[in-house]
Amino acid sequence: MIVAGFHPVAAALAERPEAVEAILLQDGRRDARARELERTAREKGIPVRFVPREELDRTAGKAHNGVAARVATRDYDPLEEALAGEPGTRLVLFLDEVTDPGNLGSILRSAAAAGASVVLPERHSVGLSESVSKTSAGALERVKVARVGNAARFLEDVKKDRFWVFGASPEGEPMWDVDLTGDVVLCLGAEGPGLRRLTRETCDRLVAIPMAPGAGSINVAVSAAVLLFEALRQRRPPSGR
Repeated sequence: MIVAGFHPVAAALAERPEAVEAILLQDGRRDARARELERTAREKGIPVRFVPREELDRTAGKAHNGVAARVATRDYDPLEEALAGEPGTRLVLFLDEVTDPGNLGSILRSAAAAGASVVLPERHSVGLSESVSKTSAGALERVKVARVGNAARFLEDVKKDRFWVFGASPEGEPMWDVDLTGDVVLCLGAEGPGLRRLTRETCDRLVAIPMAPGAGSINVAVSAAVLLFEALRQRRPPSGR
């Protein structure tokens, strides 16, 4: 696949250099960032090509900022790696049939910032595409992403591993009234239908993001960010202030 832009390309070089097949730099780019990317790539034995802007536009679209990379398709991580971590601190997002690449890319950025991993269902879900990589701005390379065949079975299994499973729903309890500390799986559904019935029924509790009257719904990527950072807020050590 093609990864475009300085941050995604730099992340690919840092996290998965063995998967980077070539770096494409726009003819005439000799600024500090371009020179650093070129130096890093050559040190790792990765070919660097200088190409006309028109070729970059055809290869990577127009939002490339003068740099792109050919990268082998990103593999999914083993589920056990996505669930790994110090007991009592693990934080996982389960995305129940989220199909928009832009939403997944944005969610990956929030997950990277919050130190969370992501689990996707194999069916009726967006995959780790080039569009997701671009939107994630490099976060795709830093987040553990696993897939599961059966959502309800996955959620029942993580409960046995001492995770609490919370589903995001407007009918749920206000998020600040729910204890989101410990090992937690946060389940979010696609916009419109939300969580599937069986997923909702498998959750331990439903949580809601309180909003002003008449505000309507918010994007699933925004919801994920709000819930992740509410969980982090609750986990912060007492400051004594």
